[in-house]
Amino acid sequence: MRILIIGSLAGELGGAARIAINRGARIDQADTMAEALLVLRGRAQFDLVIADIACGIAALIKGLAAERFAVPVIAASAVADEALVIAAIEAGARDYLPLPPDPDLIAAMLSAVAHNPGEDLVVADPAMLAVLERAQLVARSAASVLITGESGTGKEVLALHIHRQSARADGPFIAINCAAIPEALLESELFGHEKGAFSGALARRIGKFEAAHGGTLLLDEIAEMDLRLQSKLLRALQERMIDRVGGDRPVPVDVRIIAATNRNLADEMALGRFREDLFFRLGVITLKIPSLRERPGDILPLARYFLDRYAAANGLGDKRLSGAAQAQLMRYGWRGNVRELQNIMHRAVLLSADALVDVADLELDLGQTQPTPAPITTSLGGEPVACEIATLVGRRMEEVEQALILETLRHCLGNRTHAANILGISIRALRNKLRDYAAHGASVPSAGTGVAA
Repeated sequence: MRILIIGSLAGELGGAARIAINRGARIDQADTMAEALLVLRGRAQFDLVIADIACGIAALIKGLAAERFAVPVIAASAVADEALVIAAIEAGARDYLPLPPDPDLIAAMLSAVAHNPGEDLVVADPAMLAVLERAQLVARSAASVLITGESGTGKEVLALHIHRQSARADGPFIAINCAAIPEALLESELFGHEKGAFSGALARRIGKFEAAHGGTLLLDEIAEMDLRLQSKLLRALQERMIDRVGGDRPVPVDVRIIAATNRNLADEMALGRFREDLFFRLGVITLKIPSLRERPGDILPLARYFLDRYAAANGLGDKRLSGAAQAQLMRYGWRGNVRELQNIMHRAVLLSADALVDVADLELDLGQTQPTPAPITTSLGGEPVACEIATLVGRRMEEVEQALILETLRHCLGNRTHAANILGISIRALRNKLRDYAAHGASVPSAGTGVAA
């Protein structure tokens, strides 16, 4: 993770920088907003900006928006001024960091906003070992790679492993989540822009392609890219040239592309949402990561890895799993795959009172251990109707999909991010569907309540 800090490192902000460095982050610093924009234009590698609130958060975020930067901003201050904090959040700051810094709070903020592929690749199950063997065979080549698999299976971790095993290991590894960046900003993020390309483009800015020159560029959630940008990406892959927005000459780039998706690209192509020629260009080699349910031999090794990692990170000494806890982990359904296991082990480390992590510390949803067909609520004639899976036969696909999405959202108490992960779709796709449902009169659960909005 790379962080740009705006403000002096001589005081408490420097303490925050040191904590972030201890958490594995790389730090760049600028004294003023003007200096920060110069750094951002020339280096498209930042995952996060932490800015002293005295630098002018509203002006900073306005400047970032004008030049189409999608990097999140956290406002920091040693002065407890509630009005300034509220103004910063209302201006668009992602979060507020009070100073002096709290290490756990900084760790949570970094985890929430940044790519985190830094885990070791822990593999023991034969199904995953076969994927890893295939990855090893292609790592040294220059071929593009397409990684597929459910959300949370570790696609970015595998992509970083391929990069580290490649001839480009000494070059940069740049990752971009195509679903997390608004369409209006994604083109500049990928390809950069020239001065005067649009209102607010005050200077040339390089994009992720140029930042990844000589290394690897991971395009995560590639299926969420719109067709126009897919066409521009195809040209970049074919010709090894990119066009900055507003540019009048192509820029040569030497980048290996790894793409990842949790969607079925064959279905996306059939629906006209993904270019067939781009699919064949990206998928020279395809690696499908099995779900954690399909690789049970990895569950306990991964659990122990995360247990040791978070115990060390929190200074809690050695921790070990009880036999009952191990048995419960093996029976669990793992709808959220490795990401869910990671979060559960992090929580268990913090909750366990001694060196032994037991069943109670895991706080597992036991409903996942024995999944049974559940009623689905569908909307027919305007009113929600409960129905069993068997009664869905004969209904239109659109009705069944709407019922599943809305019921999943209710199950998640309106938490759209959690619901999207369970459904295996992007948060953007979920928002679009919910907007359509609401426009046609459906009751959409609101965040945090689980009841109709």
